[in-house]
Amino acid sequence: MKIGIIREGKIPHDKRVPFTPVQCKFLLETYSDLQIAVQPCPYRCYTDDEYKLQGVTLQDDLSDCDILMGVKEVPVENLIPGKKYLFFSHTIKKQPYNKKLLQAVLKNNIQLIDYECLVDENFNRVIGFGRYAGIVGAYNGIMGYGLKYGMFELKPAHLCHDKKELFHELEKANLPNIKIVVTGGGRVANGALETLGALEIRKVTPYEFLNYTFREPVYVQLHSKDFHALKNGAGWSSTEFYNHPELFNSTFSTPGSYADNCDLLIHCTYWNPQAPVLFTKEEMRGPKFKVSVIADVTCDINGSIPSTTHPSTIDNKFYGYNPHTEKEDEAFAASTITVMAVDNLPCELPRDASEGFGKDLMEKVIPSLIGEDNGLIERGSITLDGKLTSRFEYLADYAAD
Repeated sequence: MKIGIIREGKIPHDKRVPFTPVQCKFLLETYSDLQIAVQPCPYRCYTDDEYKLQGVTLQDDLSDCDILMGVKEVPVENLIPGKKYLFFSHTIKKQPYNKKLLQAVLKNNIQLIDYECLVDENFNRVIGFGRYAGIVGAYNGIMGYGLKYGMFELKPAHLCHDKKELFHELEKANLPNIKIVVTGGGRVANGALETLGALEIRKVTPYEFLNYTFREPVYVQLHSKDFHALKNGAGWSSTEFYNHPELFNSTFSTPGSYADNCDLLIHCTYWNPQAPVLFTKEEMRGPKFKVSVIADVTCDINGSIPSTTHPSTIDNKFYGYNPHTEKEDEAFAASTITVMAVDNLPCELPRDASEGFGKDLMEKVIPSLIGEDNGLIERGSITLDGKLTSRFEYLADYAAD
């Protein structure tokens, strides 16, 4: 079995890798029949020399590899027919910009295993970069608050060598007694909590958050039950919410609730388009709407956060949303809500993000990929033998010419 680590071809180039040099060495030592070849690349977060130092082969032509692994979508012209590929394809939601990619995968008889589709028996995802999206997203939110009020300046995350330097930068963040809301309970939210933990910000309960004042910055973590209610007034039901989110209203901005008490919102929760938005544009114009900085880690464009009208970028992380004109404005003006909506946050800490991702790959995916599949690879395969697999047959119209 030979694995090839491909050079990222999508522009702008992603610096992340499936495996670090040290992880490649570990795999080679663990699996005696395994070979690994790395395509040379000048822009990876790990250099070619770092791979060579660990005894990993550099090889430009990967046509002799059985499995090809990358991070982002592979350009159509770079696909090698008949191979087994692993990457984030961004096709399962019928994204128009990747229709030709899926068509080419089918035409070239490629087995496409999408990291996003690798799920356990209960269809829970087993791998992803979510933790680092949360870590960096929360950091950017703190950075944005400091810039908006002229309190402090932090080095941009993408200029930090690693998470250690990032957290060291937080020592500059001298926050007043603001109230912070973190939504969600998954990997992304847990990553955000990691950053707030590095700041040693105290966590409070929803009741304390809404009813008490504090002399220090505090945060609350909200789950779906904390800011949703059934329209018919019945009690909370998780099953009902996840099966029929359209039957619920958001209570985030009801009088006296979170929007009236929150200074910085770090939004990390998954949003179903059938569910209510977190708050409306009209509610954002309300006299008691207090949120002045939003770190929208989920970055659902025109989704649950109405001010997220487009993604921001790593180089230009912030833009302003004027709730009265409903238009983009200066990022840190007093009349605007500062928005951070970078859609590729893990790329700001590519070395750490790659290390965490590779660790999960080695533990949860590689045994099924190069050994006996326990169903993981089958569930994660969008295509096989030139056809859509049964789980993804709903993409037939999308993949049609």
